[in-house]
Amino acid sequence: MKITDVRKTDTIKTPHEVEARKLYDTKDAQVIHLTLKPGEALKRHITPVDVFFYVLEGEGIVEVGEEKQTVSADELIESPAGILHCWYNEGKATLKILVVKVPRPQEATKVL
Repeated sequence: MKITDVRKTDTIKTPHEVEARKLYDTKDAQVIHLTLKPGEALKRHITPVDVFFYVLEGEGIVEVGEEKQTVSADELIESPAGILHCWYNEGKATLKILVVKVPRPQEATKVL
């Protein structure tokens, strides 16, 4: 059994310039833990594979395609491959999100 402690996992560099930690990375899937501090946002981007987001903590605005909605802890959001998506933390508390990409992307995410 392998156990990964988020608190002991190194941050990775992303084009979004937010705290990101890769927790799982195989040919079948990739899992990233994102932390968005108040006022932070991801850049609008398109991922070449299906993605789902699970909000671990806080509240934020998620944009998928033409839709924007406020979401909070314990909500799961689906974003199909090839669809623009983005996150915004306009609140006063930290937003933590688990990002799952299935299958693991073989090409880069397109930042807009």
